[in-house]
Amino acid sequence: MIIRSPSPPVTIPDLSWPAYLEAQLEHHLDRTALVEPLGGRRLSYRSLRDEVRSIDAALRSRGYRKGDVIAIYAGNSIEFVLAFQAILRMGGVVTTINPMNLADELERQMRHAGACCLFTMRALLENARPAAEACGLREVIVFDATDGDEAFARLRATPDDTPPAAVEPARDLAVLPYSSGTTGPSKGVMLTHRNLVAHNVLVLGAQHASVPAADDRMLLVLPLFHIFAMTVIMNLGLSRGAMLVILPRFEPESFLETLQEHRITRCYLVPPIINFLAKHPLVSQYDLSSLDYILSGAAPLGVDLARAAGRRVGCTLVQGYGLTETSPATHIFPEFAGRDDPGSIGVLLSNTEARIVDLDSGSDVATGERGELLVRGPQVMLGYLDNPEATARAIDDGWFHTGDVATADPEGYFHIVDRAKELIKYKGYQVAPAELEALLVTHPKVADCAVVPMPDNECGELPKAFIVAREELGADELMAWVAERVAPYRRIRRVEFIDAIPKSPSGKILRRLLR
Repeated sequence: MIIRSPSPPVTIPDLSWPAYLEAQLEHHLDRTALVEPLGGRRLSYRSLRDEVRSIDAALRSRGYRKGDVIAIYAGNSIEFVLAFQAILRMGGVVTTINPMNLADELERQMRHAGACCLFTMRALLENARPAAEACGLREVIVFDATDGDEAFARLRATPDDTPPAAVEPARDLAVLPYSSGTTGPSKGVMLTHRNLVAHNVLVLGAQHASVPAADDRMLLVLPLFHIFAMTVIMNLGLSRGAMLVILPRFEPESFLETLQEHRITRCYLVPPIINFLAKHPLVSQYDLSSLDYILSGAAPLGVDLARAAGRRVGCTLVQGYGLTETSPATHIFPEFAGRDDPGSIGVLLSNTEARIVDLDSGSDVATGERGELLVRGPQVMLGYLDNPEATARAIDDGWFHTGDVATADPEGYFHIVDRAKELIKYKGYQVAPAELEALLVTHPKVADCAVVPMPDNECGELPKAFIVAREELGADELMAWVAERVAPYRRIRRVEFIDAIPKSPSGKILRRLLR
């Protein structure tokens, strides 16, 4: 059975993302667009528009052209926003990279994406320079460099009347984030200009749901390399003329001070930060009365935690749902529809359809029964870069297999109840067990292994390794060995030694037995 959105269909403009955004910005040029509290900087929408055009012109003058892939490996900043929007205006493709990734991981993604240039920051140059050299990049541009050819501040040219690059919105790529998908190693997610425009329009068309307005002050503390912050906060907020207040990372005191001092009205957060709001004693020392709305995404949020945080902060707290492959939002909770259900991810966005199918047979289940959630809509990716097999497994006749187990009630409200896929969600970051297992088996003292999620109140899930050892091996020794080879969020946090890894006759690890 196909489940459809309760919201009326909307028309998706046949525009590139930059052309769509520039049309929206014209209504807000005298408003403040971006604020960095820690640096005391702010930028108006007029300056934002002019800066993006100037950087676009500079990139073109340096020989960059439509289709060039440019990597951004950096934390949140005004420069990140400007570079992202300028690259797309020039017709380039942005591949965003987690700033916690190490040099080998950075090199792997840039090489696979076909990047020709890297934007980064001084604190990351130790990883960025060798990776860029190994990939043969044209240049490295440093957001916070003070002088020299690599300084971002020098990437300016006098813009002419050149409009945003001409693209085919439904075919030409805009962004290339990397995701583990439903399972396995990271894959390049091909999102087109139409995907980005459609996502924005669909969210704004959600009936009975709260959307940003020009007088809103939105906190941007989630990492911009991630699709959630990229489209749900940055792109959506800019298109509405809201003020985006940027923090480089989550730190308790600066987070709370920013909420209070800048009278933030809207927050888009992940469960670990919501857990902080619900439980940390420091929260009571700040005035958070300006908050009207918190949306939780990137990982499931428990009902009790949602209620506790909402009561303590005194504002609406709802969930949404999506994946990198869907730009990301497919569902949002309509808080003005009169339903109290904080455990629900809400209803489908406009122009979006869903099915819930049996995990074994693939047949549609009855209303209210569990099954894998499939979605179809204009926000679904084009596919995985250079991976037709993974694309074919993920998208079947337009239906994207989310890998999440869900239910839907007769009113069209969805609940995520489990995951068919094997990903671990650590503080909202995706950790693929297969990647950690492939690393662990290279340790000379490891005979076999399996990695599974372990529930944790603060982090959501922790990667736990079950190890069959060849010889004496300590848990701390093994965790330290892994920590030297992966980004911090991918580290093994628990180790248990066992005699054998349970497997099916076909050799598949029986993770449910280990969990």
